[in-house]
Amino acid sequence: MAGPDPAPRVVAVVVTWNRRDLLLESLAAVLGQDRPPDAVIAVDNASTDGTADAVRAGFPAVRLATLAQNTGGAGGFAYGLALALADGADLVWLMDDDTVPEPGALRALLAARDQAPGGRPVLLASRVLWTDGRAHPMNTPRAKPFATGAEQRAAAAAGCVPIRSASFVSILVDAALTRQRGLPQADYFLWNDDFEFTTRLLRGQAGWLCPASVVVHKTRTFGNTDTDPGDRFFYEVRNKVWTFRTGSLAPAERVLYGASTLRRWARTYARSSGRPALRRSLGRGLAAGLRAAPRPNDQVLPPLSSTVPTRPR
Repeated sequence: MAGPDPAPRVVAVVVTWNRRDLLLESLAAVLGQDRPPDAVIAVDNASTDGTADAVRAGFPAVRLATLAQNTGGAGGFAYGLALALADGADLVWLMDDDTVPEPGALRALLAARDQAPGGRPVLLASRVLWTDGRAHPMNTPRAKPFATGAEQRAAAAAGCVPIRSASFVSILVDAALTRQRGLPQADYFLWNDDFEFTTRLLRGQAGWLCPASVVVHKTRTFGNTDTDPGDRFFYEVRNKVWTFRTGSLAPAERVLYGASTLRRWARTYARSSGRPALRRSLGRGLAAGLRAAPRPNDQVLPPLSSTVPTRPR
């Protein structure tokens, strides 16, 4: 008789840029899990606030990767995931530096994964709260449209719900499938890199939101992604165009998410006090998204292992 499956090797990846104190709080919470990860990697995006020295002094067990330049969240997660895969991870737990998981957050994700009545989900996302206990609208995973009754029942059996995408604020991803489908696209720099990566990973696969796993996202303000972004709207537009040009979404999903994107852009514009800047960013973003594709990761990041894919398949 075969014995139980061995415990998966879980590697946590936390990406940071100039938020030393928040990172230290996040790392303390990650290492303080009642089922701690087997390894922790912190990717420092060329911080100038003493982050690297503070991590070395306070958390010598954490593997610190310091990048020579700021590659944005997209580059940081791509690099950190590559390191985790090269380290033999079975599962990779991804989060921003302002994410503070409750003590049982990782155990709850693993428990839900083990309770899957059929095939295990390839991505599990935590419930994200703001500092006052409210559900954080910026980080609510997108429910899976057109989910079948069987998919809903399988997720419900583990206390979860099916999702189609999630943010890099506490998600547990399958390393084997990531090796097949590729890393996040570093050239996105910021915005929509998590949406593109998770929809690509979940195309034809199961992903769940697990409410029993809870993290606090310590953003400065409480709000959604349609908060006035100023000049950074360029990245939202360019990266969303890039995403719609890839194969991560089915044709019907492109229509659904395209309509949702246009509605959100309209709300952002209506609420903005700097509409000229948004118009300029919209034009620049559309032009950049249509004229070129994202550069391969090996042109954006420091050298990665040759055994790790650096661009989507």
